[in-house]
Amino acid sequence: MAGKEKSSSFETENKEWLDSFHWILKNESPERAREILALLEDEASKKGVLPHNPLNTPYINTIPEKEEEAYPGDLEIEEKLLSLIRWNAMAMVAKANKKNTGIGGHISTYASIANLWEVGFNHFFRNNDKGPGDTIYFQGHASPGVYARSFVEGRFDEEYLENFRRDVYSKKSLTSYPHPRLMPEYWSHPTVSMGLAPIQAIYQARFNKYLEHRGLIEENDQKVWAFLGDGEMDEPESRGAISIAARDKLDNLIFVVDCNLQRLDGPVRGNQKIIQELERLFRGAGWNVIKVLWGSDWEHILEKDKSDKLIQKLNELPDGMLQKFAFEEGSYMREHLFGDDEELKDLVKNLSDEELKKLKRGGHDPVKIYNAYKKAVETKDMPTIILAQTIKGYGQGKSGEASNVAHQTKKMNLQGLKHFRDYFDVPISDEDLEDIPFIRPEKNSEEFKYLKNRREDLGGFIPVRKDKSGKLKAPDNSIFEKFMEGSGEDEAATTSVLVQILGKLLKDKNIGKFITPIIPDESRTFGMEALFQQAGIYAEGGQKYEPVDKDSLLYYKETEKGVILEEGITEAGCTSEFIAAGTAYLNQGLNMIPFYFFYSMFGFQRTADLIWVAADAGAKGFLVGGISGRTSLPGEGLQHQDGQSHLYAMAFPNIAAYDPAFAYEIAIIVKNGIKRMYTNKENIFYYITVGNATYPMPKMPENAEEGVLKGMYRYLKSNKKGKLKAHLFGSGAIMKEVIEAQEILEKDYDISTDIWSVTSYKALYDDAIDTERQNRLKAQLNKEPNYIQESLKNEKGVFVAATDYVKAVPASVSKWFPKGLSILGTDGFGRSDTREELRKFFEVNAANIVYTVLYELCLEDKIDSKDLKKAAKKLKIEPKKPNPRTS
Repeated sequence: MAGKEKSSSFETENKEWLDSFHWILKNESPERAREILALLEDEASKKGVLPHNPLNTPYINTIPEKEEEAYPGDLEIEEKLLSLIRWNAMAMVAKANKKNTGIGGHISTYASIANLWEVGFNHFFRNNDKGPGDTIYFQGHASPGVYARSFVEGRFDEEYLENFRRDVYSKKSLTSYPHPRLMPEYWSHPTVSMGLAPIQAIYQARFNKYLEHRGLIEENDQKVWAFLGDGEMDEPESRGAISIAARDKLDNLIFVVDCNLQRLDGPVRGNQKIIQELERLFRGAGWNVIKVLWGSDWEHILEKDKSDKLIQKLNELPDGMLQKFAFEEGSYMREHLFGDDEELKDLVKNLSDEELKKLKRGGHDPVKIYNAYKKAVETKDMPTIILAQTIKGYGQGKSGEASNVAHQTKKMNLQGLKHFRDYFDVPISDEDLEDIPFIRPEKNSEEFKYLKNRREDLGGFIPVRKDKSGKLKAPDNSIFEKFMEGSGEDEAATTSVLVQILGKLLKDKNIGKFITPIIPDESRTFGMEALFQQAGIYAEGGQKYEPVDKDSLLYYKETEKGVILEEGITEAGCTSEFIAAGTAYLNQGLNMIPFYFFYSMFGFQRTADLIWVAADAGAKGFLVGGISGRTSLPGEGLQHQDGQSHLYAMAFPNIAAYDPAFAYEIAIIVKNGIKRMYTNKENIFYYITVGNATYPMPKMPENAEEGVLKGMYRYLKSNKKGKLKAHLFGSGAIMKEVIEAQEILEKDYDISTDIWSVTSYKALYDDAIDTERQNRLKAQLNKEPNYIQESLKNEKGVFVAATDYVKAVPASVSKWFPKGLSILGTDGFGRSDTREELRKFFEVNAANIVYTVLYELCLEDKIDSKDLKKAAKKLKIEPKKPNPRTS
């Protein structure tokens, strides 16, 4: 009996607590209720009593119905317009695949996200024609919906829609996904590579705040919206930077996750709940989380659930079952959600199976969406994520609604078309249905006027891409002149040279305020600490502590007006920041000039997908690969030593990639890069590799500038006259070995040896293949020479290239050399040792360069084989040495 009495006592006590809390909810503000809960939670945690799953709220809408505001638009007109847009989006894909089977496209993704976009288009998304506009990352697979809206708005005619995914020859065509490179007046942000939009959006929002704090733009309420799929939230880039958004209080950032609970081939979390998982993750990281799960008709059912049994069941229900409810008829939901309890049965006893089937999820209810967006844009000092529950293939019926194959749906049969038409009340007759016509309202109709007025009130059409920046004046030439003169006996590293140039550019009256240094976490490694005092490190809120090195001249100085973006150990974050800065000329009308410094191994190899986004988006600026080359970083070993980044760079059409060896080469490249990107407004960006080995910097040879930029020039012409001739081609970190090899060849073997500096194999390759193409297309049998052929047309002797990169880099241009090119490179995994031993191991040191020249001359019967063997012994060439490529 004692146990029963105790249980009864607890029940009475529980009721008293709940009654007290209900009184607060009824008579005081929600803020007061939250305050009481926070006090109790704080007191409990002090005593070691932690709440169960404190980062999750029940599986219901975050914003209760009583706190909602009335919808500001005409829901009836908006629904009519959305029905037309939905139809055209579906028709575009279906017609494209009817004409060309396999052309691809996606119907079901837009079907689920349509309402989320339309509420934004009609009431929130601002164009920048009338002030700061919003930045919007549209979910790439749903792009047909954006095109369909532009068609209804009158921006596209039918020819554009007919040429969906046919952008090779037609000027009126629509790209598969958001690609600014192919639609430069329309799209701004490439988003279809899964997971890259979230991290870009975070750093775009952060960069906007950075520009505000530096005084480069006025403080504003511009928002960054990222529309994402719940499946892509598994990507590391989707989750990896969310804490920085909270730390920097990015209240200008809004994530909207279309939670249709499905990946490409099945549930995102069949046995769990992806929305609850994301809520825990983002709430724990410090985000404002708003769940939009159930439509208005669900609210009345939940209101009758006085015992909270339905809420408890929804909390426990796995996503696989929620998907099943959307797929099956209403009777299935009645049986499996409400059927095992009399109280639950009673909640829906007045609803037919058809009405149960039509219960909307929150992401398809404009009123719920509007209130979530309004709450998000009004939130201060923290970013917001909206988790909106939807149905993939919404309205498609058996043609794909909530099906595991919904993502692959590209066609619709007549029955599917009829269902789609009837479900959304699309005004098309049975006779016209099979042709899948495109439709839009008349320009004098109430619907079209409403559509146009809503966009005019928000500043104009979206998406749109415009370059509102002017042309920058060139920096003062004196910045670069010093580096043309050489350093005499003083030694310097190419890294320090570039940092010195950067420091001078920061002070330049023409472009100084636009320079943006970006660094992961290696400022001191690259010798950039001298910039700490000059420019400061950007930090939201400034420096709130006294740094341990405050007494040092070069202490770690953080400030809200800082110029340096020191992003921590995140190459993906830094590359995203580079994209934000490099596209500021489009998004903010500012010609920002980013210099992003990183270990060259951790650039293309780690973030090539984001660099490809930068190329597509039209980003400008300088990627700087530090401590470059396979043998330039002693002691670090396999993971850090870069022998391939210039090979990766070959694949990027609008990257100018350089591997300079001397100070004047760097000065020429940077000066020309600023001119091309920001004065001439070319759509390119630069990759420059630099090293930390020190040596005297020579004076620039006469007439070298053109060759530096075109990729190759004669650095040193031999004064020796003799029967034997060699040409050595070096670059970057290995140039020092090439110079030493030239001295040995001339002194010990009486071979006249010229040195050529190859600053860019990519520039040589691009020129050669373009020249070859022109010769072929013009049927020019008397071929025009490419730059390599023109430069070497009168040269005799043997040709040997040495590089700290894989042999494939020089090999890409070897066919255009007079007699081919003998190549020494660093194929293989890195090793940990001294530079001297590494270069010996990879056979790119002076001794191996010398021996290769002798071997090539022996092949031509210019020297005797006995002399070659003697040289091999003297140079310590080891025939049985392990192959560095495979060992």
